[in-house]
Amino acid sequence: AGNAEEMQRCSDTVRHTHTHTHTHTHTHTHTHTHSLTYGQQMAVTPKKAWCWASYLEQERAVAAPSKLFKEYQSFPQCKNGFRVGMRLEGIDSEHPSMYCVLTITEVLGHRIRLHFDKYSDCYDFWVNSNSPDIHPVGWCEKTGHKLHPPKGKRHPWSSYIKLNKIQTAPKALFQNQNMTVTPSGFRVGMKLEAIDKKNPSFICVATITDMVDSRFLVHFDNWDESYDYWCDATSPYIHPVGWCQENGRTLTTPPGYPDVKNFSWEKYLAETNSLPAPARAFKVKPPHSFQLNMKLEVVDKRNPALIRVATVVHTDDHRLRIHFDGWTDEYDYWIDADSPDIHPAGWCAKTGHPLQPPITPQDMFETSEQGGCPTPGCKGVGHIKGARYSGHHSAVGCPYSDINLNKDSVLPDRLSGEMPGSGVGRPRRAEPSAEISADANEMEKKPWEKPGSVGGPVLFWPDETSSSMPGCSKVRLWQNDARFTKELTLSLSLSLFLSELTLQQALHQSVFMPCSSPSPSMPHCWDQHSKLLPTVAGITASKVAAWSVDEVIEFIQGLPGCKEQVRTFREEQIDGEAFLLLTQVDLVKILSIKLGPALKIYNSILMFKTTENSNVYFTEG
Repeated sequence: AGNAEEMQRCSDTVRHTHTHTHTHTHTHTHTHTHSLTYGQQMAVTPKKAWCWASYLEQERAVAAPSKLFKEYQSFPQCKNGFRVGMRLEGIDSEHPSMYCVLTITEVLGHRIRLHFDKYSDCYDFWVNSNSPDIHPVGWCEKTGHKLHPPKGKRHPWSSYIKLNKIQTAPKALFQNQNMTVTPSGFRVGMKLEAIDKKNPSFICVATITDMVDSRFLVHFDNWDESYDYWCDATSPYIHPVGWCQENGRTLTTPPGYPDVKNFSWEKYLAETNSLPAPARAFKVKPPHSFQLNMKLEVVDKRNPALIRVATVVHTDDHRLRIHFDGWTDEYDYWIDADSPDIHPAGWCAKTGHPLQPPITPQDMFETSEQGGCPTPGCKGVGHIKGARYSGHHSAVGCPYSDINLNKDSVLPDRLSGEMPGSGVGRPRRAEPSAEISADANEMEKKPWEKPGSVGGPVLFWPDETSSSMPGCSKVRLWQNDARFTKELTLSLSLSLFLSELTLQQALHQSVFMPCSSPSPSMPHCWDQHSKLLPTVAGITASKVAAWSVDEVIEFIQGLPGCKEQVRTFREEQIDGEAFLLLTQVDLVKILSIKLGPALKIYNSILMFKTTENSNVYFTEG
């Protein structure tokens, strides 16, 4: 009873701190049964009651006042009525131009997990129940948007619903259906200049390709849709045509544009038969009022089922750098102040969502003593490969391990079927050439710009322009795809392998050096791989991805001089998917495999991916 009183005192104190007007009581418990397995509940439920009031008092800290949050970030006015099994229509978070049929597979407080029918759970994603990205079934047809039905379904979606008696989410649950739309001067097809959120040093030629209510979709000309994002007229990421020239900034032209040096908006608008978005349509967003050391609740982007206690440790006009309390600062990151993933203290308690309290020294000790995940502070909840796995037991699957910390994604693209590279799932943009490149000092000014380890499919060749980094080659990769063409610039350190034996040198050269005669088909130099590593020849990455742990072990045993590494792979329970994600750094530094065997294993992985990506080809240009 005393414990319950303490929890209520904490809730009341937080409510008083935020001065919001809800009068009914609330506790930290929640009643839904689907959200977490028993093991997960054990992992996320604190041993003793934790509450904001005591914590703020103990830390002599201040919670960010609720008035600083947008309405959709703050305490909801109604309950989450969505239920597991309901179908709806919504935007694919990784392909923002696409509307898909989605199924609710989990409900946690005011949040729902959405699943693409007939696809792996790995691609599930979370949204708040008041998200503007979700709509009732029939919305796409009503508004003229193309709907992507479940994979393999050829019947019209409306007929499929009736035939299969599918449960659809009631329209009344969608809070964005009766929004007041403010008229704006933006129209589909208009051009503008926009910052690439994934690579903020780029300001690029862009087009408005969709509009819904007061929001519109920004698309970068000649780039694939994965870089698109939704925003409104107040977004600090968009500017009118001519803004870069007026402000002495560099405009990145569309890739493949024939006359980069002489690019002019007047000419480009005529060539594309388009209009610029009027300057009057752009509105200024006032700076946020969050201050350093304010506390709040934030969705953990590395483990999106979890919401953690966090602190603002740095700010600029429109963003916050957040720190998860108790964790080291290597896990800090920047987030937009208007992100739907930040909430006032007490939001989880109010909505019935579990809140992860700060990690304590005792937690660090207990996790290291109990075995399981070796990452300090991690309780084994979640997985780098998303919701397909509820937990993990090793660094390979841990979202917080050194192996995975700087990877944006480890999953192949849901639609293209491409296998992931050694770093991120989708390549970053190429650095622009000198005549259109951003100011070199600009990167220094952007504290949020922390480049991850970049990798990709493996047909590489040196560019004529060498990298300024010692011991590195600047390389380009083209992907021959009907939907898009990508060029990216990568730096590959070659120093790691310089002291290796002839076999290793031959392997390294055949992977990283160009072929004598470029060809769209599989190059001749890959024959060298087959002779050096005969067990690899002809096996594709998609086949390897389906391997069990035992099949991976069997393969490792067949590699020359790698039998000693079998034990490591067995202990880490590395299956085919995990195997394909390993980098040379993972093998040598994390798994402690000797350099020689690590090189053979890594080059095998490269070969698998190369066999898979037969649409990647060499070119001399």
